[in-house]
Amino acid sequence: MGQKVLVFGDIGIDDTVALIYGYFDNTIDIVGVVANYGNIPREKAMANVNYIREWFDIDPSIEVVLGAEKPMTGEIPEFFPEIHGEYGLGPIEPPLVNEGGVVENFFEVVEIIKRYHDQDLVIVNIGRLTSLATMFILYPFVMGNVQHIYMMGGAFWVPGNATAVSEANFYGDPIAARLVLKNAYPVTIVPLNVTMQAIATPQMVDYISRVGRTKIIKPLLDYYYHFYKQRNPGIYGSPLHDVVTLMATVDKDMFVFRYLPVDIIQSENGVDRGQSITDIRPYVDLQESEANDEKHHRIALELDYWQFYNKFMSIMTGQAFQ
Repeated sequence: MGQKVLVFGDIGIDDTVALIYGYFDNTIDIVGVVANYGNIPREKAMANVNYIREWFDIDPSIEVVLGAEKPMTGEIPEFFPEIHGEYGLGPIEPPLVNEGGVVENFFEVVEIIKRYHDQDLVIVNIGRLTSLATMFILYPFVMGNVQHIYMMGGAFWVPGNATAVSEANFYGDPIAARLVLKNAYPVTIVPLNVTMQAIATPQMVDYISRVGRTKIIKPLLDYYYHFYKQRNPGIYGSPLHDVVTLMATVDKDMFVFRYLPVDIIQSENGVDRGQSITDIRPYVDLQESEANDEKHHRIALELDYWQFYNKFMSIMTGQAFQ
């Protein structure tokens, strides 16, 4: 069996592709999903997980738990159907079936962590961090049983996607983002620096649709690419933010990392809300052994695209790419 992974996400297009990728990759074993608000309401996020479970006939013992409904800021979430579609799956409208073992109870998350704590369980957070922060508030000792936390979030010295400087997951709940980074260790952050490089071109998507292991990828990523192409005519494909974050759990050689302190700007409004800040003075860059007591987090700053390309295409097609 592969790396045990508990996923926290809002299950829009890129989250869904990540779940499908994890299902196909034998080195990854997704043992549960916490469905949160984010780009879509949590009820739609949960329905999308159920839709994918049914589509691929996934083991019903893999639990789906309802996560947070709104951020710790107390604001009403803003949703983005123009990015992910009305239901979070682009042009696909899945039935809003919220059954099949789905519960609204964070104690279920505790049970998953306890069940796999001796199997090197990691958490991959690919949405807002509200639910994960809630776990650190309610069950800090239980969270000590998690081997590692990976999160898609932040933008370091590159443009944001929520504001000029802020990435959407940190922007959506900066309180939760800071809380997690203050309490969690070890943490790997996979920011826009890397995820905007993890591109699936239309040619890749067409090939996967033609010879690959599923046909659902094409309508999802075609929709996603249409949005990105309208916003940035120079982009040449769909960024797979959440897929590459999931990959980081087992394909660490694909990245260049630095260990740095991170803080999240807490302003209620303004361009800097949710901005991820780090200190890059040379004497602050520590090795992992030194970082342990300093709460420096591992940040992925560069991606080997051809490693990413070969692994993604191999997994999604069942063919060897070199």
